[in-house]
Amino acid sequence: MATQPRGDSPLFDPSQSELWTSRSWPDLFTAMRAADPLHYTPQSHYGAYWSATKYKDIQEIESLPKIFSSSWQYSGITIADAPEEIQDEDRMPMFIAMDPPEHTPQRRTVSPKFTPSGMAAMEPDIRQRTATLLESLPQGRPFDWVDRVAIELTTQMLALLFDFPWEQRRKLTYWSDWAGNVNAALDPESAKQRMNVMYEMGMFFAGLWEMKKTQEGGDDLIKMMQRSESMAHMPERMFIGNLILLIVGGNDTTRNSMTGIARIMSLFPAEWAKLKGEGEGSRLVKNAVQELIRWQTPLAHMRRTAVEDYDLRGKRIRAGDKVVMWYVSANRDEDIFEDGDRWMPDRENARRQLAFGYGIHRCVGARLAEMQLTILIEEMLKRDMRLLCEGEPERVASPFINGYHKQMVTMTRS
Repeated sequence: MATQPRGDSPLFDPSQSELWTSRSWPDLFTAMRAADPLHYTPQSHYGAYWSATKYKDIQEIESLPKIFSSSWQYSGITIADAPEEIQDEDRMPMFIAMDPPEHTPQRRTVSPKFTPSGMAAMEPDIRQRTATLLESLPQGRPFDWVDRVAIELTTQMLALLFDFPWEQRRKLTYWSDWAGNVNAALDPESAKQRMNVMYEMGMFFAGLWEMKKTQEGGDDLIKMMQRSESMAHMPERMFIGNLILLIVGGNDTTRNSMTGIARIMSLFPAEWAKLKGEGEGSRLVKNAVQELIRWQTPLAHMRRTAVEDYDLRGKRIRAGDKVVMWYVSANRDEDIFEDGDRWMPDRENARRQLAFGYGIHRCVGARLAEMQLTILIEEMLKRDMRLLCEGEPERVASPFINGYHKQMVTMTRS
């Protein structure tokens, strides 16, 4: 991989886990955007890579899938390369880690589940489940918001999407945590354990798949795959890969934005107060959700691999180079979002957030995530709930999942 001239700018490595557990990454990316917006890190735990930190640069990269590949054949969409111990026959392709034309028919298979009509059909059930859960929360004494609310609501949603055995739904959380663990690639034993967990997940779903073959009708994701020419006869590894995509996409992202609600209520109480009195369907609440997603940015990055040379910002990205698009940085880009580290529910351009990606790989479940978050905020406002974070959260030690393991809160009602 070619070394690039950098002038007097320092070397940056935003992939270091301690930046994410301490939440010191906002200052680092501010410095990178000012000193070297397209930065080359020649050495890291994940090897050499480019960092794209500006909003418009990331849009440009994402709009050129023929030049910047997402393919699993180049180690896919995260900064971590497949461990050397993992042979080609053990890799797990998923449609987000495919380029056209293979990507398109598989995405089309599941996308009908997330249309406006599909959302409207799911909305009453999501609202009822959210209301029931909120009514069960203790008042005036600390509890873990991540476990009681964020994990539970998103895991319930995943179980409904897959028609998964309800009493075993927390398996989905366990599998999701392992699937999104890019640090497992750094240690051979962890990589092997992750692979074993993924095959365990695959075996469970294979049984579910066979059971559903005997069932008539149904509109869950597995039945939709079974009716699809492009996905009905997937190889085992591709089946597992697409399960990883749908589970992580439906679990980690929404769950960490839900925990972001607790954080913003404590950090920006005056801004949250602007939402008081807003009812269901409020434009301000819907805008606040976009601002929440921008501020939290639950997936810190996506990765592409250049398949041919490309010039960007006067620098030559060489074929084979790894390019990491830092969404968390783009969503605080001063050229787009003024005072970007502040959460403001009435931010005029909140909808421009890039947390769901851009172009052909934009998150297929974005509407569902938005609806879940909107309903949660509406139901909290309806009950005049107030959350006070009890200290700092326990954050995920990952440059990929910008999330939380634990956040103790105390809830009161006015």
